[in-house]
Amino acid sequence: MIDLHTHSTFSDGELIPSELVRRARVSGYKAIAITDHADATNLRTILENVGSFAKKHGHFFDITVLSGIELTHTPPSLIGELVTEARELGAQLVVMHGETIVEPVAPGTNLAAIEAGVDILAHPGLIGEEEVRLAAEKGVCLEITTRGGHSYTNGHVLSLARKYGAKLVIDNDAHAPRDLVSAELRKSIALGAGMTPVEYEQAQRHSWEIVQRIMR
Repeated sequence: MIDLHTHSTFSDGELIPSELVRRARVSGYKAIAITDHADATNLRTILENVGSFAKKHGHFFDITVLSGIELTHTPPSLIGELVTEARELGAQLVVMHGETIVEPVAPGTNLAAIEAGVDILAHPGLIGEEEVRLAAEKGVCLEITTRGGHSYTNGHVLSLARKYGAKLVIDNDAHAPRDLVSAELRKSIALGAGMTPVEYEQAQRHSWEIVQRIMR
């Protein structure tokens, strides 16, 4: 398993990076990205600290550790600027906090994130057809999430991704130990959203392709 969307105590997660990574390894994950919530105020701090941890200590845990960021509740007009800044500061992975139906995310966030070329659009809620079509064209992955609340629209995201050929990944959006779900539950949630076993394996491969690209 690979999880490209997790949180540590550098934002609202319960675990320091080392414990998050250790617990992921014990739970059977082969790669993990730490993608704490960020805006312009804490972007540099997170990437300097988590980036240093991933680079200097990640390999000691027998798991691939990536340093990323989840831009969160950022005004759509600022997303492109912050995506560029995050990459310049060394983010290996840029995730965008999408327009989930359980939080007051600004309309236009999904489109701005796709246009900016984020790697993953997390829990994109009731994303529109034109946005999914553009995500497919630009290679932006849409997230199927195991996290309660955000997962309410998994079926909608899957349906449009299937229609337009957009890539999908499956992530936990883990904030606590209980969020690092087992392989069995992860697959059950995906299949419960309507994924076929073949689509599930394709999503797994998409995550692995991201890891491979970063680690080259």
